[in-house]
Amino acid sequence: MALGLRCFRLVPPAFCNSLTALTRPVSEVKLKTVSGRQNDHGQYVAYPAVPIRHFATKKAKAKGKGQSQTRVNLNTALVEDIISLEEVDEEMKSVVEALKDNFNKTVNIRTSPGSLDHITVVTADGKLALNQIGQISMKSPQLILVNMASFPECTAAAIKAIRESGMNLNPEVEGTLIRVPIPKVTREHREMLVKLAKQNTNKAKDSLRKVRTNAMNKLKKSKDKASEDTIRLIEKQISQMADDTVAEMDRHLAVKTKELLG
Repeated sequence: MALGLRCFRLVPPAFCNSLTALTRPVSEVKLKTVSGRQNDHGQYVAYPAVPIRHFATKKAKAKGKGQSQTRVNLNTALVEDIISLEEVDEEMKSVVEALKDNFNKTVNIRTSPGSLDHITVVTADGKLALNQIGQISMKSPQLILVNMASFPECTAAAIKAIRESGMNLNPEVEGTLIRVPIPKVTREHREMLVKLAKQNTNKAKDSLRKVRTNAMNKLKKSKDKASEDTIRLIEKQISQMADDTVAEMDRHLAVKTKELLG
């Protein structure tokens, strides 16, 4: 034991210091002058560096998320035997056109007879448009008339449909004649129309999701016709088309909201 301690004392101090450095963080390791000089130049010993693994910070991750992803632009003709992207595109565009048509007919500051045409009425024969079972006319700038003489049995259902159309209408009935007073253009009425526009936009987005889901399901059935990479690119293209369509819907909603609120 004594012999071992005596031998340890004989170990050069520089070697002991280098061993100690291995247990210290790299930030604490410095160059240290070794006693003695050769050719009038100081001698230095650099302690071994300990490798450090650098992790991404939250700020760096957030910066990466904000960067736009690469867009896909497939040649529709090259993948036509797998899925018709043109048909998918047409279906998505038809959803947007239906929304725009809905805005023009039912979401207007000034209610017109045409606004009531496509109100859906639940009858014993199924769901029918109001203009199929009643004659709609404008009696005055403040009053719309719906004559239900041809289908008197549907009068109650028609009144219910008009009241629940979301257009802030309160119909009154006189026999088979439905009187629909046109609401005054108040701030409350404008805000109600904005709410209706948002509801219609959400319904359109639901329809768009169905189009996207149907396209993805059709693509899954065709996986044996192409490689996994090709299928993945087509999936990304369809999702990209859906995202672009949603953005277009939001733009139309923003324009309509600005128009309604004045």
